[in-house]
Amino acid sequence: MTSKQRVLILGATGQTGKSIFDALVAEPESFEVEALVRPSSAEKPEVKGLSRVVSKVHVIDISGPIDELVRVMTGVDVFISGIDAMSQLAQLQLVRAAKQAGVKRFVPCAFITIAPPGGVMALRDSKEEVYQEIWRQFLPYTIIDVGYWHQISFPTLPSGRVDYASVITPNINIHAGGTAPNMLVDLRDLGRLVARIIKDPRTLNHFVAAYSDVLSENEIYSVMEEVSGEKIVERKHISAEEIITQRAEATAKAKAEPGNWLAQTPLFLGDYNYNKYVRGDNTPAYAKYLGYLDTRELYPDFTPTSFKEFAKELLKGGIERPYGRYRERFEALKGGK
Repeated sequence: MTSKQRVLILGATGQTGKSIFDALVAEPESFEVEALVRPSSAEKPEVKGLSRVVSKVHVIDISGPIDELVRVMTGVDVFISGIDAMSQLAQLQLVRAAKQAGVKRFVPCAFITIAPPGGVMALRDSKEEVYQEIWRQFLPYTIIDVGYWHQISFPTLPSGRVDYASVITPNINIHAGGTAPNMLVDLRDLGRLVARIIKDPRTLNHFVAAYSDVLSENEIYSVMEEVSGEKIVERKHISAEEIITQRAEATAKAKAEPGNWLAQTPLFLGDYNYNKYVRGDNTPAYAKYLGYLDTRELYPDFTPTSFKEFAKELLKGGIERPYGRYRERFEALKGGK
């Protein structure tokens, strides 16, 4: 029987981090959960709420003296990073501190689609720098990628019934013909899968792919039409050539403004489109080729939320819009703003 693990989470109030945090605190018999918070976030209401759930919330400048990080990490079994996309390289010091503190498993902020390093996705390449530091430090690790969330994969409907949960409205894009299959996961299942993975000795020092469905955009639209009874007639088709051109333009803008969120986000989105729809990397077969373990094979008793089940819940009004507090930022991205 596995003993209780002491787990320290960075980014417990973000989208990925919250899913993981909620899943771990739901298993008090398995996990003793603590939160690591940066001073810039300490006064946020959602951060203050963490102290009502866990016994310890550590407010530390992760770019400050490493001794403070080592002190907090000492005795930690698993460290999990859910840091934001713009701060990936801040994990380099966390890796070094974890090594000094003797952390038994470091879970860096991976949690994206399946992609190789080296020019396919800028975000994947910044994560790779962290992975390389983990390996240089000879630090025990697990790297978990999750495909694309159900919560950001569905099209909006003519009736507007699902607009309440959509990051951007309308969302009627079809990329490169809509035929490329992609791994999907419900954001709420992500944490439940991470809880399984970090208790499993088979996943130590491995990459793991955690997902539920493998669907193309055309299949996703078909599911939405079937469940809703509506026809999504209006669709905006974006060719592979347009994806490549848009990505190149976004890359140039991102390089010109490296610290600007509004300049970086179109690059992240362009890279995802290139990765998922042009290259077609985000599949179980490619994950297996790259050496990933597959949660569908590791945990055959785990029943993830299928996209169809998600769609039914979506139509009942039961889905929370992801990145809700950043809605204005995402709206500003429409039309190339």
